[in-house]
Amino acid sequence: MNRNKLIIENCPNFYRIVNFEYFDDDYITEKLINIYEKFIFNIDISNQEDLRMVKNIDYVLGKYIDDYMFRRRMQKDILTVKIKKSCNNIIKTIVESIISIFNKYEEDTIRNIYISRWI
Repeated sequence: MNRNKLIIENCPNFYRIVNFEYFDDDYITEKLINIYEKFIFNIDISNQEDLRMVKNIDYVLGKYIDDYMFRRRMQKDILTVKIKKSCNNIIKTIVESIISIFNKYEEDTIRNIYISRWI
C-alpha cells in the first residue's frame, strides 16, 4: 500500500484539519496546519513512537478545530514555546510541545469540574 495512504489511515481528522477554513490573519492556525502536514508526511512509518505521535497530533488538532476555548488557549500558549538551538528535529519538538499544551489544557478543564451536592 502507498506510504501516504498508510499515514492518512492513522489520521482520521486529516481532511478536516487540512480543509479547515480560518481567518486570513490567523497565522498561528496556518502554521499549526503546516507543521501538522510536514510532521505526518516525514515520519518513519515503521517506528511505533512516530505513529503514536501522529495519532496524538491528529487528535489534538481535531480538538483545536472543534473547541474554541482550546483554540484560544493554544494560540496564547504556543507563543511561549522555546526551542533550543541544539535541537535535532525542530518539527518533532514543536509537535511534542503542542501535545503537552493539550494535556495541560485537559488537566485544567477537568479540575474545574465541581461535584455538586444535592440537598
